[in-house]
Amino acid sequence: MTWDWRWSWVTSHYDLLGELLGQHLYLSVVPVLLGLLIALPLGILCVQVPRLYAPVLALTSFFYALPSLALFVVLIDYTGFTGWTVIVPLTIYTLSVLVRNVVDGLRSVPEHVSQAATAMGFGGLRRLLQVDLPVAIPVVVAGLRVATVSNISLVSVGSLIGISGLGQLFVDGIQRSFITPIIVGIVLTVILAVLADAILVGLQWLLTPWTRTGRSAKPVSTDPAGVAV
Repeated sequence: MTWDWRWSWVTSHYDLLGELLGQHLYLSVVPVLLGLLIALPLGILCVQVPRLYAPVLALTSFFYALPSLALFVVLIDYTGFTGWTVIVPLTIYTLSVLVRNVVDGLRSVPEHVSQAATAMGFGGLRRLLQVDLPVAIPVVVAGLRVATVSNISLVSVGSLIGISGLGQLFVDGIQRSFITPIIVGIVLTVILAVLADAILVGLQWLLTPWTRTGRSAKPVSTDPAGVAV
């Protein structure tokens, strides 16, 4: 392994680094979005039908325990050497975190808030959309942060089967015994993870304006009597 740093390699590979960074971001974010689309209705169902939660949690935990590289290899026969070979397993992995956080977030809604909304004539769907889900946002976003950062790290494994991303820099560096692309890959991966986490924190800040006033979490306005409307 050549341990000398070569800045000239970085400056001559800006296009490649930009391309790999974009691919890495795509392969990291799409599974999180797909996982959220699955976890939201699944988590809501688990709250409404509590006996489903234990088997669903056990199933998602089982899939999370499967080695990522093994899943990538198995999927090659079905999805080929495409991004979906990485996206599908990572989507499955996100469910272990997101389903749990959706359920915990919905269960964190104070009982008196739900009762007040029902007393004001909120139907089940309206209460879910305007009261329960907004209150659950901090817990759900916490899950999104964990899933996103984990995916950014796991995407690199896809390079072992030829799926491009920043992991390609690690493979190339090892094969050529050249440390520069390895260091660049590590730095870019960390920067991407930090930026993604910061964006999600900012998104939570925007979606929960009531938390910035020092008041208790109330995503809906109140009448003079303090009843949520």
